[in-house]
Amino acid sequence: MQTDKTTETRVGLEQVRAQLRKPRSQLKGRQATEKALAEVRALTGLPPPGGHRRDLLIEYLHSLNDHYKALFESHIVALAAEMRLSVVEVFEVASFYHHFQILKDDESAPRITVRVCDSLSCSLAGSDSLLHQLQLHMKADVSVVNAPCLGRCEQAPAVQVGQQAVPRATLEEVVRRVTDNQTTPLDLPQALRLEAYVKAGGYQLAQRVAGAEHDAESVLQVLESSGLRGLGGAGFPAGRKWRIVRSQPAGRLMAVNIDEGEPGTFKDRICLERDPHRFLEGVLIAASVVGCEAVYIYLRDEYHEARVLLTQELAALQANPPCALPRIELRRGAGAYICGEESAMIESIEGKRGVPRLRPPYIAEVGLFGRPTLAHNFETLYWIRELIEQGAESFAAQGRHGRKGLRRFSVSGRVKAPGVKLAPAGITLRELVDEYCGGMAEGHALYAYLPGGASGGILPARLADVPLDFDTLQPYGCFIGSAAVVVLSASDSAREAALNVMRFFAHESCGQCTPCRVGTDKAAQLMAQALWDADTLQDLAQVMGDASICGLGQAAPNPIRCVLDYFAHEVGRP
Repeated sequence: MQTDKTTETRVGLEQVRAQLRKPRSQLKGRQATEKALAEVRALTGLPPPGGHRRDLLIEYLHSLNDHYKALFESHIVALAAEMRLSVVEVFEVASFYHHFQILKDDESAPRITVRVCDSLSCSLAGSDSLLHQLQLHMKADVSVVNAPCLGRCEQAPAVQVGQQAVPRATLEEVVRRVTDNQTTPLDLPQALRLEAYVKAGGYQLAQRVAGAEHDAESVLQVLESSGLRGLGGAGFPAGRKWRIVRSQPAGRLMAVNIDEGEPGTFKDRICLERDPHRFLEGVLIAASVVGCEAVYIYLRDEYHEARVLLTQELAALQANPPCALPRIELRRGAGAYICGEESAMIESIEGKRGVPRLRPPYIAEVGLFGRPTLAHNFETLYWIRELIEQGAESFAAQGRHGRKGLRRFSVSGRVKAPGVKLAPAGITLRELVDEYCGGMAEGHALYAYLPGGASGGILPARLADVPLDFDTLQPYGCFIGSAAVVVLSASDSAREAALNVMRFFAHESCGQCTPCRVGTDKAAQLMAQALWDADTLQDLAQVMGDASICGLGQAAPNPIRCVLDYFAHEVGRP
């Protein structure tokens, strides 16, 4: 059959190419409504000439979530349109973080969300029962959920009503605050504000360092001589880190990690709530010495009171600077333990899912926004002023049992006086409890302890005389990490403690790598059995430790191994 060529439609190749190059008038998929766009713009403002900054995505999600008590689909679509991002890209970021609740447009957001901590210290204090009582008692417009850790282990059981902390919570007190709609962060009257800090000599050292009256090399030598190490868990020597980043090309940045999500850890919060400017002076000194032109402070979202304080004091500092300041931006986490890992924190600061990066390259070379980055824990910077003013020798001389320096221990569990204890590095658990915590709680005898939070392993009472410091606990299958000490008594179970922290790891795994994602969940299932399948658990521990991308999966097996080594009688092993 012959085709009538006069009816054929032909499109030239150049015409197709031109059509493909033509910018779209709108994004694909669901379109933003005018109502949703207006509601988003009321919180984010109109886009600047260059468009909204991509790295502010999580901040904008917080604004919407705070205002509407959830993230509605129409707002996600509108925010994507405003930022010229795909809806999928915004949705995958929002759905990654636990503190964002995504709802359909015809659903209703809770009037108040009550979070009840179920981490180990709070569980020991009865938070499981409190959670159940609250869920039975609250009305339908109040959401009561369990939270993996609120960073208030010394105040167990800890609860948050909206953004207000409830220490040592009871059913009656939580109900009262919900009834009275008390959901805003509490004041911190004990905090040392800028004026008082300056009157006490604050920022004089930062001025001298910034003005080259105190040279950078002498600061580096003090750090190196003191033996100060990163106090967020990894323990990398601070002086060496500063030198490495300082040697990188210009355009260097700093990222400060205050996302202390390790169950049992709360030292950064305590120090920040009392003396924020000691930390900020350490930030300025580090930025001057290393040559960082901008600083990003990443604060965990559970610390609402601390965020209000830090926002106020940063504004006061910027209004009356003691020296030239780098650009300082405060960023808010969104409930993801994995963002305590430095590269995941950097991804989150950039407005992405907090997924750890593969290394190399290391972030000292290619970090935040692809630039050399000095990443530090809060407490490390909190020590800087004191170390330089008093000298390395004074600091190093205060250790015990052959160790050097001082450590801040977060102590919780079965002790009379839990809290942050400034004690000599190398102190033993027995000494720490007796000398700094008033001994064991009434009616409790020491049975076991976690020397480094959830990931640091579990040791029996017979090993309570091992020095607590970097490199002293590894022979026993543990490590000190951020010095989060949780004390268990004879009324507790090491296997239950291990199961609690493994469930935490399973909940907090970012899911990027199979050994961690599958391993933690499978381990928690096996550990819930009356008799442990030791061979399978050991295999899982080996795979997780060897093949996981970051420290979460690599350290998660520690509680398994410790129970099998030291508490085998609890899991049916001879």
